[in-house]
Amino acid sequence: MAWNFGDILDTIAPALNQDGPALVHGTRKITWAQFTKRSNNLARGLIERGAKPGDKLAFYMRNRPEYTELLAAGYKARLTHVNVNYRYKADEVFYIFDNSDAQTVVYGSEFRDIITEIRPRLTKVKTFLEVNDGGPIADFAERYEDLATSGKGDQLDIKRSPDDMLFIYTGGTTGMPKGVMWTHNDLRETQLSALRRLGPVPESLPALMASIKEVGNAPPMIPACPLMHGTGLLTANGNIMAGGCIVTLDSVSLDPDELWKAVDANKVAQVAIVGDAFAKPMLRTLREAPQGTYDLSSIVTLISSGVMWSTEVKRGLLEYMPNAIMTDSFGASEAVGLGSSLMTKDGEIATAKFQIGERCQVFDENDNPVPPGSGIPGFIALGAPIPVGYYKDPEKSAKTFKTVRGLRYSIPGDWCTVEPDGTLTLLGRGSACINTAGEKVYPEEIEEALKTHPSVEDALVVGLPDEKWGQSVTGVIKLAPGAAFDEETLRAHVRGQLAGYKTPKRILIGTTVAFRAANGKADYKTVTAYAKETLGVA
Repeated sequence: MAWNFGDILDTIAPALNQDGPALVHGTRKITWAQFTKRSNNLARGLIERGAKPGDKLAFYMRNRPEYTELLAAGYKARLTHVNVNYRYKADEVFYIFDNSDAQTVVYGSEFRDIITEIRPRLTKVKTFLEVNDGGPIADFAERYEDLATSGKGDQLDIKRSPDDMLFIYTGGTTGMPKGVMWTHNDLRETQLSALRRLGPVPESLPALMASIKEVGNAPPMIPACPLMHGTGLLTANGNIMAGGCIVTLDSVSLDPDELWKAVDANKVAQVAIVGDAFAKPMLRTLREAPQGTYDLSSIVTLISSGVMWSTEVKRGLLEYMPNAIMTDSFGASEAVGLGSSLMTKDGEIATAKFQIGERCQVFDENDNPVPPGSGIPGFIALGAPIPVGYYKDPEKSAKTFKTVRGLRYSIPGDWCTVEPDGTLTLLGRGSACINTAGEKVYPEEIEEALKTHPSVEDALVVGLPDEKWGQSVTGVIKLAPGAAFDEETLRAHVRGQLAGYKTPKRILIGTTVAFRAANGKADYKTVTAYAKETLGVA
């Protein structure tokens, strides 16, 4: 079966409970009947304004119903999704619009000033839509809501292709953001390959419709992380393609109390997060709340992707939702489905240990397979289906999407060792690797050791220039609420768990530095600059 997300939505919509929620945001609810009509209206409206198959549709907004609604409209109109990080400054936003060749830009009104500033340079953009909760809009834009409510909402008469695309712009650790090009069919197949490990899945549109008719609407999920990043986008996309409901939150950053209240009110079955940066404050809120404050019995799984999620925090969360599964998914925008780790109250999994996916291989630096139990570090490679490449960047595409032993792989740069039982132990991203006195040190291993100390809320580890060592291992921590800082105690804590050369030479408190982006991923560039300035390193 060749898949297209627009065709999936057209197929499942009639089989669903039309009064069931598709989108929820606070007290605002959009039913599946409304969602279908509104997204059809939007798709038709964008086409009427000149958008053609393959044109780029840029999303510049926080988590809100319009994001998923517009995503569906783009699929139906055969337009290519382009995500924009709403934390970017004006020139960075311009880069994404320009690099992607955006034809349509849809933005939240809170970002109107940046759009106004860069609009004279946006010569490729033909249509601006403003998502506005009321009040005037920019004179160069149209009101999003007008398009969503104009028309009969009937299905489009359009032939789509499995090669229609979705872009995920990813910053990585170096260089400018890169647009990862996924076809609908390949992205759908990556999601199905994971589900097939759990049992039979519908392998055609008729089978999917029959399944929907039998089981009904899928339960709600919350993308607690931003939809403009891969983890939030792909988990939400998977849920809506099953006829589910996407619940988004009002707060501009994580508010665990709001999150747990939304789980309770909407009987949410799945929450998507990004590691300890989300999970630790979520757990702390549960521990501080009076017993019975939140009913979390609806939760089937908490799913995390993008960074490590520590065993201790998973264990704590399971105290409050003992029937749930803590699903740790290992992957990247360039490589969805590298591996996974499932933890329940009856079975613990060590931090950073993952079951390898069936499409995954581990190669050493000479492209030789790494034998299980050898202890040899290797890079993780994922076989088809994988992205087409990076948009307009053949050089970087050739480095990440390589042919090894006659097969094409996506190799995002993550290193690991392969255990005797075939599981992977992650070491970290190669671009962040520290070379100290000739030894390779992967920051994530040390970060996890630091975070097991009760005084540490979060930690990042970087390498600073050093005349003696080449690079010195340096930790920057965020203290847990009420904790005292003792550098030597923390160094001894790491030394007690890891080889001596991995012990940070210095550990700093990051009182004025942002450790992570909105998606929970480490901001090594900012932390390195902070450590250099604090220690006076050139």
